[in-house]
Formats: sequence, C-alpha cells, structure tokens
Amino acid sequence: MRKHRGRNDNGQNGGAQTGGAQTGGAQTGNGQAGNGQNANQAGQQGGEQAQQPAPVDQGPPPTDDKSAQQAIKPERIVPVDQEKGKRIELTPEQVVRERRRPQGADVVKQFGDRVILQFNNQTFVESNEAPRITRGARDVYYEDLSGGRTREIVERDNGVRIITIRNRNGDVIRRSRITPDGREYVLTYVDERYYNDVDEWRDPGDELPPMRLTIPRRDYILDSEEVEDPDEYYTFLEQPPVERVQRLYSIDEVKRSARVRDIARRIDLDTLNFDFGSATISDTEVQKLDGVASAMEKLLKKNPAETFLIEGHTDAVGTPEANLALSDRRAEAVAEALTNAFGIPAENLTTQGYGEEYLKVNTPGPNRENRRVAIRRITSLVAPVASNSEQ
Repeated sequence: MRKHRGRNDNGQNGGAQTGGAQTGGAQTGNGQAGNGQNANQAGQQGGEQAQQPAPVDQGPPPTDDKSAQQAIKPERIVPVDQEKGKRIELTPEQVVRERRRPQGADVVKQFGDRVILQFNNQTFVESNEAPRITRGARDVYYEDLSGGRTREIVERDNGVRIITIRNRNGDVIRRSRITPDGREYVLTYVDERYYNDVDEWRDPGDELPPMRLTIPRRDYILDSEEVEDPDEYYTFLEQPPVERVQRLYSIDEVKRSARVRDIARRIDLDTLNFDFGSATISDTEVQKLDGVASAMEKLLKKNPAETFLIEGHTDAVGTPEANLALSDRRAEAVAEALTNAFGIPAENLTTQGYGEEYLKVNTPGPNRENRRVAIRRITSLVAPVASNSEQ
C-alpha cells in the first residue's frame, strides 16, 4: 500500500509521535523510537488531513491478549459450517477472477498475478493466497451463502478442514480450522455489525485516536540483527498488542490500515537478504528464519489459531507500482519458506507488500536495509481470543 514515498518506518501510521517528535509510528515517553525523519499525518488524503478523534489516555498497555480484547463483546459465534450453503462449481482461480471491488477502486497495473489498485488516494497490491492455502489439498469446493458471501472448504489428507467465508469483494470475513475430532479454531472473525465497513473498504483507523506509547522502542520493534538469543523471538511475539483493541477487524482491514497494524508489535528481519530486484530466498537465507519459525511453532502449540502478518518492503529504486508487486512476492516467499521448511501451517500466515512506502533508511538509492520483511502477530486484532482458549 502506498500513499507517499519515504515515510518513516518506525511505525506505519504517519500521524503518531515518539518522545514528542513526529516519526511516523507511535508516541512514546521513553525516547525516540525511529530514525527521526518526519512523516505525513495519518489519514492525510489529497493534501487534506482527515478528522481524527482526540488522543485518549488508554493507560498502560494490556498485560495479555484477553485484556487487550476487554472492550470487545462479539455476538454469539456459531460454527463456521452451520449455515446451509449451495454447492457451486468454482475453482480457486475463478474465485479470484470474479472478485468484485468497491466503487472507486481502479486497476492501475498488473504484474503477473499481482494487481495494483488505487482507492481513496491509496495505491496497494492485491494478490491471490489460494495457491498457498490449497496446495496439497485432497479437495477444494465452494458454496454460496446469503448476502453475497462465499464459503471455501479446503480438505486435507490429515482430515483437517480449513473453512473460509468471503464477502462479495473476496475479503476474508471468517476463517476456521476444524480438526478431525470436530474442534473449531477461529483464525479470523468479523462481527456482522461491521460487514458494511469491510465491504466498502473503510479505514477503521480513522475512528481511532493517535497512538501514544509508554514503552521503549525495543519493546515495540525488534530488529533481528540485535537478537543474541533465538528465544527472544518467542518472548517478543508472545507479548500482547500495545493498546486495547476496539473491535475485531478483517485481515484485509489490518493490511490496509497502518493505524490498526501499528497496534501489533513488529519484528524486522534485517538479517534476511534479498538481492536487488529479487524475491528469491536462498537456502542459506531460509535458515535465518529458524529462530522466528521456532517461536511461531511454540506459540501455535499454545494456540493453534494464531495469525501472523508478513510484510514485504523494498528500497526506492524503480517505479512505486513495480515495488509494490516485488515486495508482495517477497512477503509470499517468506511465508512459503516458513511453511515448506519449518512446517508453519499456511492458514496461520497472511502476507502483504508495501513497496517503498515505509523506508527504514530514507534514501532514493539501492539499500539492503530497505529490502526486508517484517512480521507481526495480529491474532488479537482478528480473532476472538476467549473463544479459542476455551477449546
């Protein structure tokens, strides 16, 4: 997603502050959390700043995922396969081709299977996750549901079913894993009250006040080059969001909203190297994922419904549109490596490329630090934690 080139990468919501100086991520009383460059105000579109709620003192950060969701009171969650659907003859490729988009969403360019879209003064990349989710499945079929929704059922040889419900635009509004013994783990869930927001691609971050942190930068962003003990990845990823979550968001809302994404802490995989213009990861580079993969595996043993967002980034060389597509392929390459080399289930990973929007080093030239991938644990933003803990 792209609004302006060269925004600060500390956080991704340009209007928040740190230590009293604006740096594009969040405001913290513990010193500067970024590299000090100024960023554009959050919600700024077409040169005009959107109205944003006044700052609110939320108190200290939540102590765990349950307390982070204290304000959320979802409706009763029924089993994902309870509603009767009508079987339809579709392939995963047809589902992508027939995807609708809100009025005003225009296709700018296409790079292979990556589509560059422009909507509401934002430019972002859209891709197809079906090859990752359905690979090796015994069967994949689709059902029509009421309200223009579609249910996808992926059956695997081990008896596990991955059931995903999408709205008319193809956005995921619910995903569950059902194990052979019938247990359902809710990976993502959107309350029906917010279906229209998801349909219309509204930015839920516009309803949130600027973020203000009271924690040190290293507790908010972990740079892999500073990690001395691999266990640090688990300790970091296990931590809850840095502020209370106001409602459950769709995965696509999290991807499109910098303000919402910034609620989740972030690992910058600075040690993972991509060649200029490349999304390929060598076997040597794949091994650098071992520490974070072990942390994910440990977390998934505690909660099989965890969701991790993998973000791809590029340097500023080349066109913004090509960089969006390249960064998205980089994020996908890391997800593929985590699944193929370390056994992290594909449905627990989601990917998004942001191109050159969030440069770590503010330079228009080639820069290895800007060619990177970041990881966030976004479970508390997209799934009802209490529901899964009762399994």
